[in-house]
Amino acid sequence: MAGGTWSLTNQPVLPGLYMNFVGAAGAAIQPGARGVVVAPVKAHWGPVGEFVEVTSETAIRELFTEDEAGGATAFTTLYLALLGGPNKLLAYRMADSTAAPAQLALKNTETSPVDCVRLSAKYPGERGNRFTVSIQPNSLMTGIKELKLYEGGTLLRTISLGDGEAEQAVMAINQDSGNKWIVAEKLADGVVDDVTGKIFSGGLSGISGITHADYMAATLHFETRDFHVLTLDGVSDPALHTSLVAWLKRVREEGKGILLTLGGSAASDTADNAVEQAVQRSASFDYEGVIHVGSGAKLNGRSYSSAQVAAWAAGLIAGQSLKESATYAVSPFEDVTRRWTRSEQEAGVQGGVLLLVHDGRRVKVLRGVNSLVTLREGQNKGWKKIRKIRVIDQINADLQRTAEDNYIGKVNNTEEGRLALISAGKQYLQALALENVIESTGYDVALDPRFYGTGSQFEPEDDQVYLVWTADDTDVMEQIFGTFYVQ
Repeated sequence: MAGGTWSLTNQPVLPGLYMNFVGAAGAAIQPGARGVVVAPVKAHWGPVGEFVEVTSETAIRELFTEDEAGGATAFTTLYLALLGGPNKLLAYRMADSTAAPAQLALKNTETSPVDCVRLSAKYPGERGNRFTVSIQPNSLMTGIKELKLYEGGTLLRTISLGDGEAEQAVMAINQDSGNKWIVAEKLADGVVDDVTGKIFSGGLSGISGITHADYMAATLHFETRDFHVLTLDGVSDPALHTSLVAWLKRVREEGKGILLTLGGSAASDTADNAVEQAVQRSASFDYEGVIHVGSGAKLNGRSYSSAQVAAWAAGLIAGQSLKESATYAVSPFEDVTRRWTRSEQEAGVQGGVLLLVHDGRRVKVLRGVNSLVTLREGQNKGWKKIRKIRVIDQINADLQRTAEDNYIGKVNNTEEGRLALISAGKQYLQALALENVIESTGYDVALDPRFYGTGSQFEPEDDQVYLVWTADDTDVMEQIFGTFYVQ
């Protein structure tokens, strides 16, 4: 799907809808849609290099386990993201080249036994090393063997192997719909021998060798998915942040409306110069597509760094209606790891830092700002708000989808065709106005006078249409000023 921004001096090559959003006196919008979060994670279990939807805390345990020893990050990242309330959460497990599933070879009952069946954990990872297998005759059915799979002392599954012949045993294991843990492979003929408590081994999670290059390689897969917010798994390394922000700028310029949430380390969150460090990080991003969290937080007695809290922020941003603002959004946290003073909070907000504050009763977002500090040409101060950027992204996505589905390559570029396109645009804005997304008056869609009519400056190509969209934005109340006269 082609799209993005356009300029007169650098015309796009691919067919598509190209939109420039420019701040006029008040040009923005705000409807309501919930979004999708993508989170790369490290784990001791689960599919590698695939997008897996996570719907609950229980699902995290089943898909990736709760074990976070050895650098695993899946449980914390996905748990915090779910607490934010996204419409959909997609996990993407990364692993290095050493990742391997735990395995166990079973011998046959021949006089000179050989390995006849190999059992492998379904996924690479150290979790498989905790699996054990027992194969014994069924106590109630003569001539029938059954396999019992354990994890530690917990029975995971009992599978009937029929008479235990290798091929039949393999089919029984692989075709058992309730088996989520192991796969089998036939190595030789024969009947599988009885065993008790045989242990799997060799499982490696592939975590220690993951590098920045692996994260950047994963972004190539992210580009193939439709989603709205990307968060990291607690990584606060500046070099990786720099690379990801560069990638984000490119894909946003290509029309993919993704936001990125980042944060700092636990040490930087609680340092004496935490404010200075957080503001400096935001200044290094200085981009409307990046939300930089500057506060660590506490939940159920555990402290989380701002880089980890960024996963919660991703869930919050994706889950909110476009009519909502992150400002004063209540969090599930019981406290922050460092309470900022009033002057520090002001410096943080002005410096593009998303802060969590404890107001004496609960922890909430101070103000829904992104990391944009320096306005670029065509931007106004509204570009510093998360909500406005989400609105722009949503409208751009809606218009691209409509144009591709109904106009590009389908409607002749005649006066009649252009009028049909303009009419569809006006109907779209009318729908937004009826939903209180934009002001009910003053919106319009028209041909760009720079290209059409008397006094036009440029001549469009035969397959090009240039439009001007106008709408008055609204905003939520964030500052209320009053004067109280005391008699």
